[in-house]
Amino acid sequence: MRPRCQLAGLRRSPDREPLVASSPIPVDARPPQFIDSHAHLADPAFAADQDAVVGAARSAGAVAIVCIGESRRAAAGAAALAARFPGVVYATAGVHPYDAATYDAERDRAWIGAALDAGAVAIGECGLDYYHEGHAPPAIQRATLRDQLALAAARARPVIVHTRAAEADTLAMLRDAGTAGVVGVLHCYTGSHALAEAALAEGWYISFSGVVTFARWADDALIRLVPEERLLVETDAPYLAPVPVRGRRNEPQYARHTLARLATVRGVEPDRLGTLVTGNARRFLGLATPVAGDV
Repeated sequence: MRPRCQLAGLRRSPDREPLVASSPIPVDARPPQFIDSHAHLADPAFAADQDAVVGAARSAGAVAIVCIGESRRAAAGAAALAARFPGVVYATAGVHPYDAATYDAERDRAWIGAALDAGAVAIGECGLDYYHEGHAPPAIQRATLRDQLALAAARARPVIVHTRAAEADTLAMLRDAGTAGVVGVLHCYTGSHALAEAALAEGWYISFSGVVTFARWADDALIRLVPEERLLVETDAPYLAPVPVRGRRNEPQYARHTLARLATVRGVEPDRLGTLVTGNARRFLGLATPVAGDV
């Protein structure tokens, strides 16, 4: 399993944070609702208990889970999960910047397009990550992201963007994408206020993960900067389990802890914020309107 989230100085390490399976945590009879806008349920960490993980998330208040297909294999797994849990799990398809070195525009645009035709709700996870040497050179990462943004524009689909140690290039490319009418989200965001403000100016969304619950988190002003109509919540499961479940395998059910932290920082009730982020995710991804009794 490879780490997927940009964290600046808060990067998680699988060596320090073992992915330990866990049982559902007891929750209130009517917990705040949410949509986990970014979870890697097709990851091998969930191979043995996907059904239980989805069930635990539903019990904890999850209206839906967006299963990220950051590679062809993961996208196929995400699509299979979406077929098993219609209206609850939604799939995406794209190529992560860690895999940019092997990106082939003709081949990869074809399977991403086919995934969209089959029901994938967004392109991604794609983006730029210059933090670690050994991945594709920045120029290749930019070309890979540019191609997926062009596909998003052509297909009028949203994008899910990862950015780490690449703010200047991310800023330039999201502005170009915004000009082309592409709407996206900066997922698991821990970057600068300037980049967040630029993304918001282009109509993009900002998603926060369990990182905001960590002791080393020190930017509550960033949480307050995002307008309520552009805010999303995510787990990035199986990574980045929030306090108070640090050290366990992260799961969509734990998004409720991040939601509670965001609500505290923003000075609103978790129920209200849960309703807002759920509506935001539905609007961003074009998900179906819930029916009575959805949660």
